[in-house]
Amino acid sequence: MSYIRPKFRHPELPKNKLGYTIDHYEGSLSTLCAGCGHDSISAGILQACFEMNIEPHKLAKLSGIGCSSKTPAYLLGNSHGFNSVHGRMPSVATGANLANRDLIYLGVSGDGDTASIGMGQFVHVIRRNLNMLYIVMNNGCYGLTKGQDSATADRGSKNKSGNVNAFESIDLASLAIELGATFVAQSFSGDKKQLVPLIKAAFKHPGFAFINVISPCVTFNNNVGSTKSYDYVRHHIEATSTIDFVPEMKTITAEYSEGTSKNVKMHDGSYISLNKLSKDWDPLDRVSATNAVLNARAKNEILTGLLYMNPDCNDLHNLLQTSDRPLNSLTKEDLCPGSEILKTINADLR
Repeated sequence: MSYIRPKFRHPELPKNKLGYTIDHYEGSLSTLCAGCGHDSISAGILQACFEMNIEPHKLAKLSGIGCSSKTPAYLLGNSHGFNSVHGRMPSVATGANLANRDLIYLGVSGDGDTASIGMGQFVHVIRRNLNMLYIVMNNGCYGLTKGQDSATADRGSKNKSGNVNAFESIDLASLAIELGATFVAQSFSGDKKQLVPLIKAAFKHPGFAFINVISPCVTFNNNVGSTKSYDYVRHHIEATSTIDFVPEMKTITAEYSEGTSKNVKMHDGSYISLNKLSKDWDPLDRVSATNAVLNARAKNEILTGLLYMNPDCNDLHNLLQTSDRPLNSLTKEDLCPGSEILKTINADLR
């Protein structure tokens, strides 16, 4: 079996502003199970990068271990990539980001990789507000090791072997809001219309952006009784809003009824346009966002869309007051400013 994509493409494929067709953003052929939700998420990431005119060589994709962590191989073949050890992707992303702030950072993880062995890493990358997009492909099971329940499997859900999960689940979206993540969204792999604008907005966010995507495992967790199956998710979705991402300098053309819309301005002048569906929910209010998620969960609903965002935040570079240039561009003169500067530094430490 070949994992290399065929070279032939339709000669009239549309191009973005960089002159690239969509195939320029592809990777190798997926080896995941047919129908896997992860492939739909990969397609959403690819589509967002194409439409945003992101140059692939200016993006770094990082992952851990698991089915989800294999997906960076299936997109953006012309970008930088690093597949780390289980649960340790946030540390690698932090080091790379601090060394080269000019790249766009995309972290891809799974519910096992993030909510179990990588939980400590996940907690600290949030509190540091690292400027990156962190996507969890959440299927509630360990697909690479035959479908055992993961930490995000809902209590009372039944896996393929017939076992009922007796433990409380970890709600990654609620946890991210509680820990102070400055952009938190939730979506479904089968809803590309919602997912792509969320990915675009997350890329533009000047801090840590987290998207938890429910992504059913067609092989081990798509059975009756599973709360991560396609049928269950489709019947229990409740959206916060319909979403549109409006690039900088583009006229907002979406029409909303009076009193139902909210345009959230990003730091670079772009907008997220929200047509509110859920009552008493404000995406700029952490308490409102937390209550909305908890209320939905109490009704066995899966709340999707933009849950919370703080557009005015300081990322890790601003917090640490690091160099505004990548470390590999610093010269000897930058790193060794001379004895007089050293005397001033030492004097401040006395």
